[in-house]
Order: sequence, then structure tokens, then C-alpha cells
Amino acid sequence: MKKVIILSLMVLLMAGAAWAGPPFFTDDPEPADYKHGEFYFASQYIHSDDGKSATLPHLEFNYGVLPNVHLHLIAPLQYVKPEGESAQYGFGDLELGIKFRFIQETESVPMVGTFPIVLIPTGDKDKGLGSGETQIYLPLWLQKSWGPWTTYGGGGYWINPGEGNKNWWFFGWLVQREITKQFTLGGEIFHRTVSREGGESSTGFNIGGVINLTENHHILLSAGRDFNGPNLFTAYIGYQFTFGPKEQKTSLLLKPNR
Repeated sequence: MKKVIILSLMVLLMAGAAWAGPPFFTDDPEPADYKHGEFYFASQYIHSDDGKSATLPHLEFNYGVLPNVHLHLIAPLQYVKPEGESAQYGFGDLELGIKFRFIQETESVPMVGTFPIVLIPTGDKDKGLGSGETQIYLPLWLQKSWGPWTTYGGGGYWINPGEGNKNWWFFGWLVQREITKQFTLGGEIFHRTVSREGGESSTGFNIGGVINLTENHHILLSAGRDFNGPNLFTAYIGYQFTFGPKEQKTSLLLKPNR
């Protein structure tokens, strides 16, 4: 039973590891601008039927190495507390990715891009801190904006090897509005198919936003839960620092400097 609980938490951690568009699960196709970067110091929390898990903290870095392309890294310190078992803490699975925008947004055409992600099994599987397998995510994202409103979403396929695991799909869509230059509010709905034998699919939501303290310093927050599924509560809190040549700065929306 302990092994089943830990494996269930690992699946939830893997599903939440890519808070692809901080502070949300759903991502967009817009990379960091060329020669611009984004650094996040953040924590993600999940309370499920099987226990509690969190990144305490994780570090994320994105950098625009080419026009329409950015490289991505997440290095997490992972906390896992299965229901009725002792807690574990240590380095989790390393996340690497590359975001590529291949269609620019126009008045009539949405922006389109992809963001392949690889999870490297650097966490200790026996302690529930990692999956023990290399996992790959292959998504497609779209985005369209009208005045202060922006909507984006899409989905992708997780290649999820390992005993008892199943490949699975994630779909999500988000709507956000710039309330003021200092604050943007958004909400998402998402769905995950079954990722383990004997598991269950889930559908949930998050509501959150970004507070722009200055042009380069931002606070990101979100919270939500599953409508149906194991997650009773999820939350994200993070600090973001953006940098790059000032002449290339773009307007600050929910994901600043992208």
C-alpha cells in the first residue's frame, strides 16, 4: 500500500512539475524575447487523497536564445508526505525544455507554438522524490489577444514509461484580463487522462494572477482543485525576475516579458 501511495504522489508531482505557464498548468506559445530571460523562485503545493507534496522550492529559468525560441530549466527540491507515512525531502526530477513559436499572431490568426519537455529522473524513486524514468511531453499551444483580454491553451501527450504507468493526455484553456498595469487576473480549466493502471482521469481549475511590482520584479499566485479527481487543493506562489535589453521589452501581461 505504501508503494502505491508513493507512486500515486509521484504521478501527481509529475503532472504538476510543469506548471508550464506559471502560475498555471496551461501554457501559451509565446517564448521569452530574444536575449531576454526569466528567473523564478517558486513553490508548488498539492494536497490529494493520497497525501501532500510540494516543491520547497523550485528554481525555473527561461532564456531567449534565438528569435521565437527559448530554452527552459526547472530544478526542484521535492517534499512528499504520503497519507499515514513519513515525509521525504530531497532533489526531484530535473525538467528541460525548448519553446518554439512557429506562427505569429495577427488580427485574424492566433499565435501557435510548441514546448517539448523532458523530465530527467534525478530524484530518488524509492523515496517518492522522482519517477525513475525519463518522461517526455509533446504539446501544441495557441494564443489570441483582444485589448486587455488574452486567451490561450491547447494540450499535449505525455510519454510515461515505467511499471504500472500509462501514457496520458493533458488539455487546458485559460482566459485572463489585465485589470491594471500592475495586476492581471486569470483562470484555467484543465483535464488529464489516466496516467497509471487503476488510476482515474481528472478535471480541475485554477484561479490566479500576477502582481507587477516593477518592470522586472513580479509576484505570481494561483490556487484551485479538481472538480473530479484526487486533488483536493493545489497552489502556486512564486517570485519572477525578468531581464534583457530595454529596447526589446514587451507589454506586461500575465506572463511578464514574454
